[in-house]
Amino acid sequence: MKPSDSHPAVREIVIETRVAAPSTRAWHHWVHPCSIEQWNAASDDWHCPRAVNDLRVGGTFSYQMAARDGSAAFEFTGTFTEVEPNKVLACRLDDGRTVRVSFQEADGHTLVTESFEPESVHSIELQRAGWQAILDRFKAFVESIPSHDRQPE
Repeated sequence: MKPSDSHPAVREIVIETRVAAPSTRAWHHWVHPCSIEQWNAASDDWHCPRAVNDLRVGGTFSYQMAARDGSAAFEFTGTFTEVEPNKVLACRLDDGRTVRVSFQEADGHTLVTESFEPESVHSIELQRAGWQAILDRFKAFVESIPSHDRQPE
C-alpha cells in the first residue's frame, strides 16, 4: 500500500524547529554521523548506535535505530536526491517515501523545516509526534554544545 492510500487526505507531514545556531552549524550536526548518533532518537529509551552516509546526490545513508534495552532495532535507509549544503537535503527512503529538510537562517538562528510523506502503518498524529520529537532532540543537541566546541559558524 502506498502512503497516500492509507491517509488520502494527508500527502505530506511538515514539522519544524528554530535552532539558536547559524545554518552552517545546524547543517554540520544534521549530516555528520558522529552528531547524528547523538540526537537521532524519538525518546531516551531509543538511540542511534550507528550512522553512515555518503553525502552526495545518489549517495546512500543508513541510520540504525535501536531500543536501549535491546528489544528492537531497525535500519532507517535511503538515497539522497538533493544536497545543497547549509540549505536543503532531500532523500527517497528505501520504502519509496520522500523527505525534504530545509535550513533557513535569520538573525543567527536557523529554521529547520522537515517535510515527509506518511507511511501506512502508524497514525498521522503518531508519525508527526515521533518525527517532531527527533527534531526537538536535534535542536537541544545543537544548542547544548559549548560555543568553543561548536562547528563552523
